[in-house]
Amino acid sequence: MFTPGYIKHGRLLIRHAEKVLRYRKDLLNETTTSELKVQIEKVRKSLSARDEKAVKIESEQLHDLYVKHMPTPKDAAWRENVEVILVAIVVAIGIRSYFLQPFKIPTGSMQPTLNGIIGHPSTAPAPNMLQQVAEFFILGRNYIKVVSAEDDRVTAIELKKYAFFFTFSRIVCERQTFMVYASPDTLRQDFKVREDNVYKKGQTIAQGAVDTGDQVFVDKLSYNFVKPHRGDVFVFRTDNIFGIASDPLTGAPFFIKRLAGVPSDELRVNPPLLYVNGKPAEGFGFARVMSAVPPYHGYVWGRDPGSRYSLSDASKTYAVPEHNYFAMGDNSSNSSDSRYWGPVPEENLVGRGLFVYWPFNRHWGLIR
Repeated sequence: MFTPGYIKHGRLLIRHAEKVLRYRKDLLNETTTSELKVQIEKVRKSLSARDEKAVKIESEQLHDLYVKHMPTPKDAAWRENVEVILVAIVVAIGIRSYFLQPFKIPTGSMQPTLNGIIGHPSTAPAPNMLQQVAEFFILGRNYIKVVSAEDDRVTAIELKKYAFFFTFSRIVCERQTFMVYASPDTLRQDFKVREDNVYKKGQTIAQGAVDTGDQVFVDKLSYNFVKPHRGDVFVFRTDNIFGIASDPLTGAPFFIKRLAGVPSDELRVNPPLLYVNGKPAEGFGFARVMSAVPPYHGYVWGRDPGSRYSLSDASKTYAVPEHNYFAMGDNSSNSSDSRYWGPVPEENLVGRGLFVYWPFNRHWGLIR
């Protein structure tokens, strides 16, 4: 770090000139080869003498020879830009594969800790375009208005995904079709748009605002070094979990829940409390749900009395097997979780929900 700049520059020129001699020796004639070797030696001698003026003069002559016999390739700028883009893509893929993976909350099973896609039906007109753009980038809010152009009946509501993050629905009617920026579940649950609904010409099918689901970064690294901790908000694959259907296009879905039980834990639910090994579950996330202070409602029983893991009454307990984890949603009354399809195998774990990075609502920040 204490070497003068002219010395570093001279040494770098020597390395590049010697590279030209090695890589292009079959293309350079004897005269050119000799000129380069002589000039390299002159720069080297001036460097040994620490003669700054001589170094700069000889280095400039060597640079001219180098450029003359190693011309800049055509489209060099484009090549450099492509290289930069490719390196950025490789780095991004590496980060996503081993460190942080983006994940979109698709449903309301973790509300109000984390929001899924939420529809807000309204008959009021949408705000002006500038406000709509601002609300989209800040709050992830999108406005929809679907009006039937003729008397018609809904025959299907189909999911359409684009670029991983953008979820649309295609409302298929007998005579017309609509593409709407909202999930089929949101249209059915919040806007009451369902198959076989009949609409008159000019009648509104769906109108209002749709808030996108929270988008989070998932920490994929820490579970390689530490065991998952009870109370974590964690993401897992649903491969080979009985009762969860795979999408024919995208494969088994990813779920995000709160980790309610680790191997060997004995669980029991007595609404609104979740008991772990005979005591109410400890930790901020559990306490917030069990307080049952709206909008939280506490933990509830599963609806299948015949299931060994549904915790369907206050006397039912379930012991989590080794190498498995019990997942429960904070929105217990509206969550498909381990009470219905059993524990999550260890090999299905993806990572811990770390940070809500968009939208910039009250959930933005670290996940608790």
